[in-house]
Amino acid sequence: MSVIKSISVGNGDMFYIFHGSDNFTIIDCNLINDDKIVRINELKSLAKEKGIVRFISTSPDLDHIRGIKTLDEEIGIANFYVVKNDALKNSDNVDFQKYRELHDSDKAFYISEGVTRKWMNLGDAERGSSGINILWPISDNRTFLTALEKANVGESPNNISPIFRYSLQNGASVIWMGDLETPFMDSIINDISIPATDILIAPHHGRKSGKVSKKFLDEIKPKVIIIGEASCDDIDYYKGYNTITQNSAQDITMECLQGKVHFYSSSTSYTVDFLKNERITNHSLGTYIGTLNL
Repeated sequence: MSVIKSISVGNGDMFYIFHGSDNFTIIDCNLINDDKIVRINELKSLAKEKGIVRFISTSPDLDHIRGIKTLDEEIGIANFYVVKNDALKNSDNVDFQKYRELHDSDKAFYISEGVTRKWMNLGDAERGSSGINILWPISDNRTFLTALEKANVGESPNNISPIFRYSLQNGASVIWMGDLETPFMDSIINDISIPATDILIAPHHGRKSGKVSKKFLDEIKPKVIIIGEASCDDIDYYKGYNTITQNSAQDITMECLQGKVHFYSSSTSYTVDFLKNERITNHSLGTYIGTLNL
């Protein structure tokens, strides 16, 4: 069993995976003042239970790294997974400075298509792998290199975001695409192979600017799409697909078991009609909203 949580952090991204193996993965952070302490305490408590704790950074924009300086002070980021870059955006911000410090340190592990690392996707006698595989970027891809050059001179770093996939043996698979923008994704569609994946985290918080095209969706074949937080006018609601929207659901927690995923919401009133009702009550993960059978 593993638990994946999409944390409600306003217009930004933050997730964690509490793996069934001896791994804990944090993906991005957007720690805002209202509940920063609560979020950090939750992460600290979970991280203490695992031998390997990693932070995957998808973007150096502030809505993906806000509070990373405090997070590092509180839990100590020992494994920082990031696409190698020289992005200049937000250079005067303390969290961006921490991002650059971690990026340039010996704590950094630079991710690209097909990389392997012990306990990320290689298990051994000491502990199992986390089940995370990097699908993008392809380091020498011309389209990626152009996006990298733009980020390195201070333009938007959205399109240097990685694509990575988490899969649980005999269980769910989930894919993250950072802040990739629609034209960029369309331009690389013939350069990347994405296996069918149960749950898609919509890029760019579900905004129309990061809408995943039908050709990509036909490859991914998502059973559920998680749409992040943004202005309602900016969101693409992926008509024709099963979706859970964070604006309404708030925290979204996925309890991943063999052959199924139980979904929970921190909102007591959020409902969907496409999940099976297994009548789970009084659960510590939140209000049960249904089960996806794989």
